[in-house]
Amino acid sequence: MFFASDNSGPVHPDIMAALADANTGHAWAYGDDALMDEVRTRLRDIFEAPEAAVYLVATGTAANALALATLCQPYETVFCSPVAHIHEDECNAPEFFTGGAKLTLVPGGDRMSADALRAAIAAEGTRGVHGPKRGPVSITQATERGGVYALDDLRALTGVAREFGLPVHMDGARMANALVTLGCSPAEMTWKSGIDALSLGGTKNGCMGVEAVILFEPSKAWEFELRRKRGAHLFSKHRYLSAQMAAYLRDDLWLTTARQANSNCARLAEGLRAKGAEFLFKPQANIVFASFPRATHRRLHDAGAQYHLWGSADLDGPDEAEMLACRLVCDWSIPQSEIDRFLALL
Repeated sequence: MFFASDNSGPVHPDIMAALADANTGHAWAYGDDALMDEVRTRLRDIFEAPEAAVYLVATGTAANALALATLCQPYETVFCSPVAHIHEDECNAPEFFTGGAKLTLVPGGDRMSADALRAAIAAEGTRGVHGPKRGPVSITQATERGGVYALDDLRALTGVAREFGLPVHMDGARMANALVTLGCSPAEMTWKSGIDALSLGGTKNGCMGVEAVILFEPSKAWEFELRRKRGAHLFSKHRYLSAQMAAYLRDDLWLTTARQANSNCARLAEGLRAKGAEFLFKPQANIVFASFPRATHRRLHDAGAQYHLWGSADLDGPDEAEMLACRLVCDWSIPQSEIDRFLALL
């Protein structure tokens, strides 16, 4: 009963098989391998973007930080949600890779509003040489709270960015989960909604360790390549990144695993709701934030359930009936029997 993180799940068998297949003979290094040609072609087709520049790195932090560094000058600021991964979970990597650009947090929850973003942007760039200049907007889809921006909301945010002449980055570590929730096309969620650069996740959704960076405006491609090399994220034996991403995209495996993860989460959320759990946020992808009594958490942990309590929740408090919040994450591989066992213990 492992609901701690979708980073902790196994690699999909098709991707393991692709790695084994790639592990024969010799192949050109540094992204000149034939599998990378397949990846570029496939991603350009999927996103209906024949001119897009496509690159691979091994981690989501590298994808986000390098993409933002390519869009942002050191004296600029990146606008993002207060709970964005680039703010809470990347150890200032965006600031480091941009050479010192700061982050400006847009007030609100996990999903920024257009009005709040406009106010945050308008408040910066007003102090001449003494303050940061306005830089890119970064949107997380799906969000760190399990929410999904509707297409109209994305377009409203990118519309605000365009008012100020700013580029827009999407942190899509769980983009596939958001995509199957909305039922739209990859193009509709990205460049057709005003996204300039995308970090497309693979690791959380069945890969061993690979993320794609897609620049829909290819004029920045050479700069990204230089930054990737300078930042020590250009793999020499690149074919092992390419093999993962190629298998991930073949026959739409990336959408299949996302559907499985979302379906697992929906089953879990339905069961939690039936058991009287309280939800902190509406589950829309593969993450649930819920509260139930301390005694229930103890029973689950004693039975071997693995998940994280949320906020200041503490299993050792005296009040057995006190409601404690937790974060439950489903990946593609969780058997339904494990979900049902967890719910039975509730």
